[in-house]
Amino acid sequence: MSIWWSLHLRREAASVPLARRLLLGTMETAGVDPDISYDLSVALTEACANAVEHAAEGEYSVTARIDGDRCRIEVADSGPGFSYEQRTFAAHRRVRPLSKKDQASTSEHGRGLFLIEALVDHVHFHNRPGHGAVVSFDKILKWRDDSLLKAS
Repeated sequence: MSIWWSLHLRREAASVPLARRLLLGTMETAGVDPDISYDLSVALTEACANAVEHAAEGEYSVTARIDGDRCRIEVADSGPGFSYEQRTFAAHRRVRPLSKKDQASTSEHGRGLFLIEALVDHVHFHNRPGHGAVVSFDKILKWRDDSLLKAS
């Protein structure tokens, strides 16, 4: 069995906790381990906050899917997308520790992207030319003993 939902949200700060609560409620009902649910909800919060800050138009979208033992979430906005520097920086930080210069450059912006990477199993940042940025991430789920959807 799988569960999926998609939201189209206004670019307002109040939309962020709405998406987070929907995800947490879905995870609770499905029987996902609370620690995994928390990690995914924090990653979703960061991705949504980024979309609210950078989306050029009035909306962004969130899609979440639980399929088997994996949850995949995608947040897409209509902003300018990730710059070349941000994409290059993201690729480099995955293969080497941050230098003091790199740490200083993320002191005000970009910490959310680091947090997302730290909390999930896989993350992908990409641009949709002329249509904004997409952050997609997934995590392998652990289940409570009383889970409704526990993968067999």
